[in-house]
Amino acid sequence: MKKSYLLLGLLTVGLAACASEPQASGSADEASTDGQGGDLVIDMGAEAVTLDPHLANDVPSGNVASNIYDKLVNFDGDMNIEENLAKKWEQVDDLTLRFELEEGVTFHDGEPFNAEAVKANIDRVTDPDIASPRGYLFDNISDVNIVDDYTVEIITEEPFAPLIYSFAHNGGSMISPKAIEEDYEAMEAGEKPGSVINNHPVGSGYFEFESWNVGQEIKLVNNEDYWGEPAKLDSVTFKTVPEDGTRLADLETGSAHVSDPFSPSDVERVKATDGLDVIESNSMGIEYIGFNTKKAPFDDKRVRQAISMAVDNEAVIENLLNGYGIPAIGPMSPQIIGFDDSVEPLGYDIEKAKELLAEAGHPDGFETTIWTNDKRERVDLVTYVQQELKQLGIDVKTETMEWGSYLDRTNSGDHDMFVLGWSASTGDADYALSPLFHSMNHGAAGNKSFFDNEEVDQLLEDAQHEMDEEKRMAMYKEVQDILIDEAPLLYTHHKQEVNAISDSVKNLWRHQSGDFKLHDVYIEE
Repeated sequence: MKKSYLLLGLLTVGLAACASEPQASGSADEASTDGQGGDLVIDMGAEAVTLDPHLANDVPSGNVASNIYDKLVNFDGDMNIEENLAKKWEQVDDLTLRFELEEGVTFHDGEPFNAEAVKANIDRVTDPDIASPRGYLFDNISDVNIVDDYTVEIITEEPFAPLIYSFAHNGGSMISPKAIEEDYEAMEAGEKPGSVINNHPVGSGYFEFESWNVGQEIKLVNNEDYWGEPAKLDSVTFKTVPEDGTRLADLETGSAHVSDPFSPSDVERVKATDGLDVIESNSMGIEYIGFNTKKAPFDDKRVRQAISMAVDNEAVIENLLNGYGIPAIGPMSPQIIGFDDSVEPLGYDIEKAKELLAEAGHPDGFETTIWTNDKRERVDLVTYVQQELKQLGIDVKTETMEWGSYLDRTNSGDHDMFVLGWSASTGDADYALSPLFHSMNHGAAGNKSFFDNEEVDQLLEDAQHEMDEEKRMAMYKEVQDILIDEAPLLYTHHKQEVNAISDSVKNLWRHQSGDFKLHDVYIEE
């Protein structure tokens, strides 16, 4: 049986009430691991941005890369930490985390996995020249001490409570040291960071990279030399199919096995189709409408509050999501350690919204633009908000973009309002809050509202270094209160993921982080 390191605070009432077992495809009786083989096809609404896990910061990229790379530790379905490349770990003292590593592991290119490989990866993800959007997960690390070939000690400048969770995040994926070296050589020749790794990713995972036909598909094949129990599938192909209707048609004709994303409005159609079903899973993410807080009129919190009060989250869930979702009261999902259900939301109040807008000098409203990518639920949300804000005299224009372009443009800060989501995939409040709201994370790192608040920054930093869990949770409660009042985002809902799937696919489930878990999946012909 695998050893687990229980997340601090797991037995708090909020988390215990919301934790749930993953729902695998097929019935409980069918969810066995006896089958073998098959070529799985997953239709993806958006293409991966990069297969370099140190540079990725989006769910489509993580969903592919998580099958190529291993990490030192993993999250199980209940967000407990379990071993992966590290067979043991110990918080030796407040500043020292020691890992004992698996022996005999090799990367897909034959390079050995050892303590030197761990150091090479940590050095890279924290290298300012790489500018990893996930570097902040590890930037408190001051030294990586190689004790011997298979023992490594991570030393932090200050106590850093979330560190073990960071190593379970996709940003902690281990890349072949040879690939890292070649990538640095390419940088010296003028290439961008990640150019080598993105074109040919090399991990130690149970699938290895075969090909990427840009704009069409990424194919991974079974790593028959995997150091652990090999995967059952022969291959998995992630096809880029932006249109909802095409993805659904692919399922119905059998040219794909899974649709992601899948609109809740199509659930009944799928359930009524022989050979198809849906799987549901909880999410640790937040869906939101962001405001560019550096740009008038959104530099005035009264404007942000007014717009937040003009959108009914309950109506969003019922009318746009067919009931699949949880209305948000603030920036954190109930699944997250640090969530506090005693925080008071702004609430839905049109009259108060009108008063606030008048106080801010906009009694007759103003003109603005909301950006979104082409995901159907987000387009529908933008349309809904566009109509609702007419009650405040706000004239909203909308602009829909392709995923990669959308990320680039929202990173630049040229937007007024925008629609996005964030998956707090370490299960901890630090990752739920710091990327979105700390001022050091403006742009690509996650803070696309360009929010800047010294009190929030200080509380987030203090919480990172506080090893007393009760004190740490109190800090996060204070941060949540401030963020609801400041309203840099309009917190709409927490998703309940729904995916359409062929009955022939066995043992597929989706982790709360958003990643599909494919190790035990096979296709029953």
